[in-house]
Amino acid sequence: MDHQILLSCRDVSLGYEGQPIWEHLDFQVCAGDYVCIVGENGSGKSTLLKSLLGLLKPLHGSITMAPSLASGAIGYLPQQTRAQRDFPATVYEVVLSGFLNGKKHRFFYSSAEKSRALMNLGKLGVLELKDRCYRELSGGQQQRVLLARALCAAGELLILDEPVTGLDPAAAQDLYRTLQYLNEKEGVAIVMVTHDIQNALHYATAILHAGHGRWFWGSTADYLVSPYGKRFGGDGR
Repeated sequence: MDHQILLSCRDVSLGYEGQPIWEHLDFQVCAGDYVCIVGENGSGKSTLLKSLLGLLKPLHGSITMAPSLASGAIGYLPQQTRAQRDFPATVYEVVLSGFLNGKKHRFFYSSAEKSRALMNLGKLGVLELKDRCYRELSGGQQQRVLLARALCAAGELLILDEPVTGLDPAAAQDLYRTLQYLNEKEGVAIVMVTHDIQNALHYATAILHAGHGRWFWGSTADYLVSPYGKRFGGDGR
């Protein structure tokens, strides 16, 4: 199995105006990993995501990326706002926009980019929706389209922020199965912030728990027997 390190945090402290929220954080994300970041509201999960995306510099320590990701080629799926849900563009246009960072000074998408966009739509099972208006889709369909867009931005690592928020249970499970397919069959590493601890324990290979100044990093099995896992109902029953 490929254990290439895609992302590494070494003795990292994160926060604002010199006040740390995370301290001495150490973990790695390797090719094929499925990492869930869990914890209470206000415990620093969003701060960590901003840092992983290069939007916030560490107060201390270093966050390093694999060369293939160093230029910002990370597929990111943020929480959707109402304005984003109502975006007046076709599905195909939304997915193609995943290539915007790589276009540099080109005015048009290349034929390879267009082909890859269609391929990712097919991979996510929404190719037949390519000419539909994005805002006319269901929440689950919109998330699949945004995943296809994220895959256009980068095919090695996806970072997702509460991707099932607002979805009904059936659509949420459908999205989880899609992520599992991308992780296990396509080899895409996943880092996901979630409040859905039961599904996190079911799908993830590792858990990073944010705990208001304290943190836990380890396999799902280790998490289940930790004080954090037991507190969240992860008692293995």
